Amino acid sequence: MRYNEKELQALSRQPAEMAAELGMRGPKKGSVLKRRLVKLVVNFLFYFRTDEAEPVGALLLERCRVVREEPGTFSISFIEDPERKYHFECSSEEQCQEWMEALRRASYEFMRRSLIFYRNEIRKVTGKDPLEQFGISEEARFQLSGLQA
Repeated sequence: MRYNEKELQALSRQPAEMAAELGMRGPKKGSVLKRRLVKLVVNFLFYFRTDEAEPVGALLLERCRVVREEPGTFSISFIEDPERKYHFECSSEEQCQEWMEALRRASYEFMRRSLIFYRNEIRKVTGKDPLEQFGISEEARFQLSGLQA
């Protein structure tokens, strides 16, 4: 997937759902744990050197797995390349849990599944499709048949 660098930098400056200084180790062999400012914006996880305003990198949180490793640590890996893991170290177990939950909820697919679930729940209660008023109820992306388990 291609990204426009200026657009990514602009996105990295947007208000974050979560931000903290965490220990981070990249996927390369021999990579060491470094302190990084980590910032979750929509479905991107930006990471910065602690003394710089521009991100060092970004992870698109789609088709990824967030897994607890040791106490106070978690990793992010991607379905296409499960051996390529990014490791994060939190200051507490509570912080680790908060980050893992936020990262799991950040993907487009999670939001789509939630929308479909709540759409169906509202339809059961009211008998009406809540998306109909927006003129998007027939779009394929909002259909249960397009949902993969």
